[in-house]
Amino acid sequence: MMQGQRFTEKDWKLFRKKAVDWQEAHMDKINKEYIELLSRDMNPADKFWELEKRVRKDKKGAGVQLDMRRSVLIDNLVSLIDEGVIHFADLEGFSDELKETVKIFIERRIF
Repeated sequence: MMQGQRFTEKDWKLFRKKAVDWQEAHMDKINKEYIELLSRDMNPADKFWELEKRVRKDKKGAGVQLDMRRSVLIDNLVSLIDEGVIHFADLEGFSDELKETVKIFIERRIF
């Protein structure tokens, strides 16, 4: 286990590998949503401003941008799950300690 952390070195390496794929898949999904938005039958200016608002919001999410420090690995996974970028089942291959920690964080989160 990493010092003071609830994950292993293997978990960290697996996260770094998977995060890229998860983000690419998420960005593909939101790009399709942007295309759908731009294809709507509405005023061009309204489409532009709605798109700009969405991009501004989306680029702040974990599905687009992650802080790749070990110290926020668990927070990143919780955020990815909260935002619907991944599901708990996507943690297959990670250590039981990491999965249990993520599960506890998800169960204890306050809305």
